[in-house]
Amino acid sequence: MLVVRSSAEEAANFYVSTFENSRILDITRYGEDAPGDMAGRVLTVTFQIHGLDFTALNGGPTFKFTEAISFVVDCDSQAEVDHLWDTLTANGGEESQCGWLKDKYGLSWQIVPTLLFKLMSDPNPAKAGAVTQAMLQMRKIDTRLLQEAYDKA
Repeated sequence: MLVVRSSAEEAANFYVSTFENSRILDITRYGEDAPGDMAGRVLTVTFQIHGLDFTALNGGPTFKFTEAISFVVDCDSQAEVDHLWDTLTANGGEESQCGWLKDKYGLSWQIVPTLLFKLMSDPNPAKAGAVTQAMLQMRKIDTRLLQEAYDKA
């Protein structure tokens, strides 16, 4: 379950618009007996991304995301890395190191090209190490620079 401060529906709509093969499954609302002015407001939103179900909960300002939870997205191409990186860091998202970022809701993501895992698992330690060192210098992973480091090693 994703605990979003007060915009579970907005966050779920953002995620399903960002990832292909995604959709909203269900929205539940607070009942008439809810505290304060919560009656009728969104409580949870259940949505699906590539066959995986998630539930976002309007948890209020007390609950915040940390890097203890992150989603890894395995990307087939640099174009996919670029699209997801740009979309998830837009409007208040934050870049970090080695393919990590936080979106505008504070959720951590690792946007990683498949090529990175392939090159880093090469049995030649010099090649794998060169790729690792190149990756450690990056924010958004650049497959061209990874391949160059691999080829030079």
